[in-house]
Amino acid sequence: MAMPPDQYALLSQSNRFLSDWIAFAYRHTVWIMLALLLCAVLAASYTMRNLGVNTNTANMLSEELPFRINLARFEKAFPQYEEILVLVLNAPTPEQTYLAATQLSAYLSENQETFGTVLYLNGESFFQANGLLYKSQNEIRLLGDQLSNAQPLIAGIIRDPSLFTFFNLLQEAVTELLSGRKLEIDALMYAVASTIDSNLSGRRQALSWQTLLQDETGNSPHREFIILRPKLDFSQIFPAEQAMTTIHQAAKFLDLENQYGARLRITGDVALAHEELTSAMLGAQDAGIIAIIGVAIILLIALRSAGSVITVLISLMLGLIFTAAFATLAVGHLNLISIAFAVLYIGLGVDYAIHLLLRYAELGKIGLSQLDMLLTAGRDTGRSLIICAITTAIGFYAFIPTTYQGIAELGIISGTGMLISLVVTLTVIPALQRYVPIQPQSFQPEDCSSRLPIYWLRYPRTVLLVTVLAGGVSIMALPEVKFDHNLLNMNNPNGEAVQTFRELLADPEQSPWFGAIPVDNQLEAKKLTQKLAPLPEVEKVVSLADFIPTEQTEKLVLLDEISLALGPDFFTPVQPANKHYTTAQQRSALTPLLQSLQLLTQDTDHAIIATAAQKLTNSLLALLSALDSTRPIDSQQLLANIEQDLFALLPETLARLQTALTASEVDVDSLPESLRSRWLSPEGKYLVVAYPASNIDDNEALRKFVRAVQRYAPQVSSAPIIILEAGEAVVDAFIQAFTLALIGILFALWWLLRNMLSILLVLIPLLLAALFTVAATVILHIPFNFANIIALPLLLGIGIDSSIHMVTRGRHQHQTDAHLLHTSTARAIFFSALTTMVGFGSLILSSHPGTASMGLLLSIGITFILLCVFLVLPSLMQLFSRNQAQP
Repeated sequence: MAMPPDQYALLSQSNRFLSDWIAFAYRHTVWIMLALLLCAVLAASYTMRNLGVNTNTANMLSEELPFRINLARFEKAFPQYEEILVLVLNAPTPEQTYLAATQLSAYLSENQETFGTVLYLNGESFFQANGLLYKSQNEIRLLGDQLSNAQPLIAGIIRDPSLFTFFNLLQEAVTELLSGRKLEIDALMYAVASTIDSNLSGRRQALSWQTLLQDETGNSPHREFIILRPKLDFSQIFPAEQAMTTIHQAAKFLDLENQYGARLRITGDVALAHEELTSAMLGAQDAGIIAIIGVAIILLIALRSAGSVITVLISLMLGLIFTAAFATLAVGHLNLISIAFAVLYIGLGVDYAIHLLLRYAELGKIGLSQLDMLLTAGRDTGRSLIICAITTAIGFYAFIPTTYQGIAELGIISGTGMLISLVVTLTVIPALQRYVPIQPQSFQPEDCSSRLPIYWLRYPRTVLLVTVLAGGVSIMALPEVKFDHNLLNMNNPNGEAVQTFRELLADPEQSPWFGAIPVDNQLEAKKLTQKLAPLPEVEKVVSLADFIPTEQTEKLVLLDEISLALGPDFFTPVQPANKHYTTAQQRSALTPLLQSLQLLTQDTDHAIIATAAQKLTNSLLALLSALDSTRPIDSQQLLANIEQDLFALLPETLARLQTALTASEVDVDSLPESLRSRWLSPEGKYLVVAYPASNIDDNEALRKFVRAVQRYAPQVSSAPIIILEAGEAVVDAFIQAFTLALIGILFALWWLLRNMLSILLVLIPLLLAALFTVAATVILHIPFNFANIIALPLLLGIGIDSSIHMVTRGRHQHQTDAHLLHTSTARAIFFSALTTMVGFGSLILSSHPGTASMGLLLSIGITFILLCVFLVLPSLMQLFSRNQAQP
């Protein structure tokens, strides 16, 4: 393979430049290092003061995309849906949950420096007064029946809220039941038994009168939601940290856990972004430390000189600092993908130094002077290094024209970083070799980096046949390649915000992901609702009109009838116990109650309620046993605790019920502004919201829901639409970037090599490695996502380096057989690949799944590149060499 004359001229020009540069760096070490260190200090200071972090996932894509345009319109009309925190409060009873949420929302509302708005809709006086109007007429009638049945019991408790009175009243109810009166007191029996059992087991559980009186399911989760719009501090790395800290401090100050047994969790887009940023930054930080340690170990094995390792690490750190300063100047911030640039740089930035130093060491057996060895090593490897820097930069720069702005920023930063790395390497390494030179070494055939390839090179046709078969199998796997649209899968699955968000997604009634559709008027909202509601993918459609209760006249009549039937005495405030009952007196009330319950359990006419009666009987017998086995003072405390848990929530329940029975007719004007503004914008836009019928945490369910809604409302926006459309845009951007990278690398190779056979030899292993990597995603069930999809275009730029070094060395020294694998070039390729794999592999340990998957996929790709370069490429070179040698 002869080299064209014009290429010799080009080579001589680059050689002269490299020789002059290396010689200058070698002769002026002190001044150059001082200048570089001064520039590094200034660059680091500038970076620390000015580099920010952008966590907005939507902003990582071009604003010109249709879904971004729809999103901008939606955010302009209804900004209160964006950048929110959702506080989820759970407690053992609905009353406790409501009280905890009321206290927390009131407390946070006073902190106007941290929170713009605090919305607790269920706590609004409007819903407290008119909440029953949103129930059906049958539900209201059932409530009336429940209250009527409970009236004697409640009246008795109001007069004397004591265990003595309560047990007597309960015994009377059981007696009436046995006499033939129809009473539904099984739920009360279960609730009382549960309260007694809880106290006997050492934990407290208040009885929920709301659950009993309103016939609610006692085992359903009791949740209340508070929606906040925090004032984010973008001058900080974690803009939401102050707001989230304030919330946790408020819950601790109010002692919600001890007072109400309340559990507070924080989710919403702001909390998810905060968790993702935290895991991404911590993951990048940990990966960076691991990468530096791993790279240092590999360098020590490769270079066999601690001084040389220090030299390379100094070069690496200087290049990293200058690249970070460039990122600050050119972009101004890092995003959740470009934040990994440091680890990428660590994995790639040492390659140039390894090739230069190993060639320098290999020349030691010739007997040249130190400067001559440096100049010769620079001439021998310099051209390859320049080609590699350019092609790697092209691999990164290919992201710039795409609509995936997040990766485009990574391309700008890392692409330029590769050029910076080359300049720093060719400056620092020669300069420091004057004082910390690597020891010249000779490389033997038994070098561990070339044993396996040498064995297989005896059978080049077999290697290529196996490669063709593997390529065919890989092509068959391509239709099964998946893209994971779900942004939640990019977050730490153990994070509180993610787990809470997924819990809400599983409940169609509470799904935080929905389709938001702004329309021009109420008539359009009604027509759209009629189109979307019948869709199987849609659970329900909500608009402002749905907050106007139906059948209000009939419901108001029913509520008035309930109020009249109960009378004013029903809502008399609960009075303190009339007198102090001794333990013996309270025990005396248990005997007739137990006798009546035992009769009830034996009554075949009451088989259904008999189970509840038996449960309560067991609990009361256990209570008697506990009273007999404890000291008097402990017995008194036990009974006092049970009494408190039985009646503590009754006053709150009766007060809220009394308010709910004062409902009045509701129209749009009477709706609270906090609610109306969420469904009607100041410009007159009405909001229609479609909720998914299934859990759209699943990619296929997400796609079906979004496409179904888009058929009738192409202007639909919000999270599910952003996720799906962003995924489609990212896939398109990936294809564009891969194509641009391939075209750019082809042009660069043609301009630098000017030989079609050499270009093919360089590209074939690279394309094979890319094909095998894609097939590996199918076999190993590693779907592409918003982060790891950069792998293939990136591998084009990274992986081509090894092919270039191998082909260039083979052409210039006419080596195509196993001897090529005995050179410093093969050794440098092997250890460069190891350092790159360590750099990328360290990302696998990140708690951020997106970053971890990127590291895993890049590591797999580098492994395939190494195999193709050491197995497939030498076999190809041998065959081409034999064919050319034949007459």
